[in-house]
Amino acid sequence: MRYEVIVVGAGMVGTSIAWHLQEKKTKVLLIDRKSPGSETSYGNAGLIQREAIHIHPFPRQLFELLKIVPNNNTSIRYRWPALLHYRQALLQYWQFSSQHLVQKIEKEWQTLIEHCTCEHQKMITAANVENLIRRDGWIEIHRTETKFKAAVEVAKKSCDQGVNHQILSLKELQKLEPHCNFKGVVGAIHWLNSWQVSNPGALVKAYAKSFQNMGGEIRDSDVKKILPDGDGWQIITDDGIFYCNHIVVAAGPWSNQLIKPLGYDFPLFPMRGYHQHFKVQNENTINHSLVEVDKGFVMGPMQQGIRITTGAEMTLIDAKKNVGQLSDVVAFAKKILPLNDSVENEPWCGSRPCMPDMKPVIGAAGKHANLWLAFGHGHQGFTLGPITGRIIEELIHNKPTIVDVSPFNAQRFSKIE
Repeated sequence: MRYEVIVVGAGMVGTSIAWHLQEKKTKVLLIDRKSPGSETSYGNAGLIQREAIHIHPFPRQLFELLKIVPNNNTSIRYRWPALLHYRQALLQYWQFSSQHLVQKIEKEWQTLIEHCTCEHQKMITAANVENLIRRDGWIEIHRTETKFKAAVEVAKKSCDQGVNHQILSLKELQKLEPHCNFKGVVGAIHWLNSWQVSNPGALVKAYAKSFQNMGGEIRDSDVKKILPDGDGWQIITDDGIFYCNHIVVAAGPWSNQLIKPLGYDFPLFPMRGYHQHFKVQNENTINHSLVEVDKGFVMGPMQQGIRITTGAEMTLIDAKKNVGQLSDVVAFAKKILPLNDSVENEPWCGSRPCMPDMKPVIGAAGKHANLWLAFGHGHQGFTLGPITGRIIEELIHNKPTIVDVSPFNAQRFSKIE
């Protein structure tokens, strides 16, 4: 079977790309070893973050680094094998985190973020899943006056970027979330035009179903090899061979291993996150996702229960689970809400695909014609999937792109072996 486009990777990014292409009457196959939305796109905090106009640079101040060194920080943990394995990428991450580079990168990053909710809305409407979306924002909680004041100043400046917010006193916060214990909290910021998703995996699956309803095909297959085939491509999987004119690699943290045999080597590295659900009862109901800034975790209302989502763990993608970070986070979360009964027997974990310059790779691979790349969105693949899908469709069909894609080009990091 030959397709116009095969998209490898059925997370939010890959599914959105396939959707946009199929919507323009392109014959598309979406292929992944698991069903759509079953990996990282399933396990995130469930936020479409219109407010995420700032990136997360590598700590450069000595006092910030010293907080991380003991490896007991609930926001970030690390394992030595990963630090050694990804040492070059991490060095680049540190280099790109200088103040003047961060300012430049953020301006480029914001060109994607500004379109996130309107591009999601097109797909939400087509997939008929308004029931999964809540448009009342999320709440950022602070426990130190210094950090809170600094965050308020940043929030005020964000108004110029189309981001709406409200500064909450402790009394106002308690009114919004009456079941929470906010002892020690000094204030909060309510980000108003970001959206909550009650089941992130279900949203991706709904987008995938909408793609199928337009005539797109989905196959659960493990891609073994990608090979040039004349003017197109041959994709060898564990259960068949498929052909296409264009191929898009959008396999998140697994993308690099798929294209490395073709001579590409990107400094892509994974950042793991964990989550666990707890049963909802009358005394622990919450209305918004709550982000504990000082402890670096999110607690949000989901269909499966109250989801506690950790920050990041720097580890190898196939490393065994280490639930120490999650356990510390849950212990703290239980001081805010009574979380008595866990839903799952075992916590979930997944890996976010990160690039050293904190920007995704979106565009033509460079060495091969009709090979397109879309990965490296870090913590924001769920937010940026639909706008990425639109851009890739525009590129493949040689249209003007909605944003300047040059800052996200693949050539900035590719190394030909």
